[in-house]
Amino acid sequence: MTELQRYITSYFGITNQNMDKIMSLFKETELKKGEYFTKTGQFCEKLSFLRNGLIRVFAYTNDKEITQWISTQGYFITDLYSFTFKQRAKWNIQALTDCELYTIDKDNYALLNNLVPNWPEMEKQFIAGCFVQLEDRVFNHLSLSAEERYDNLFENNKEIFNQVPLQYLASMLGMSPETFSRIRNKKIS
Repeated sequence: MTELQRYITSYFGITNQNMDKIMSLFKETELKKGEYFTKTGQFCEKLSFLRNGLIRVFAYTNDKEITQWISTQGYFITDLYSFTFKQRAKWNIQALTDCELYTIDKDNYALLNNLVPNWPEMEKQFIAGCFVQLEDRVFNHLSLSAEERYDNLFENNKEIFNQVPLQYLASMLGMSPETFSRIRNKKIS
């Protein structure tokens, strides 16, 4: 059973018959370090599950880059706004390492409604789960101190601290690289 199959089974409770249908729509793809999954202004026509590797979601604002998320193994990636509403992407999505993905294009994604009973209800549950995660991130950004945000990220994603440039982590946590380094040095000593 692949990582994607385990995720789908645990999250959606899909049967073997429906799993075969779903998996037939996904293709194994690769993204080399530095390559873009999508860029701001393009149309994002695919959704991928990250089998392994690291991917950064970011945008340029005024004179700086803002990192929205660092995706690790076991997460889906897409520019949801573009994928769902057929609008130009707001985010750049770029591989920080060589990545292996399971990718479904927009046309095949639309077929899920016909192939899997109750797909709209399952999709709704999945998107609601994503929304709850987003709410939690916003709440943490608004209610936690910089050090608490650092601790929270470190507790849940230790592996990225040695693999991702620190300025990306600082940006994702809503702090300057200097503040991030000060907190990091305090934790190390």
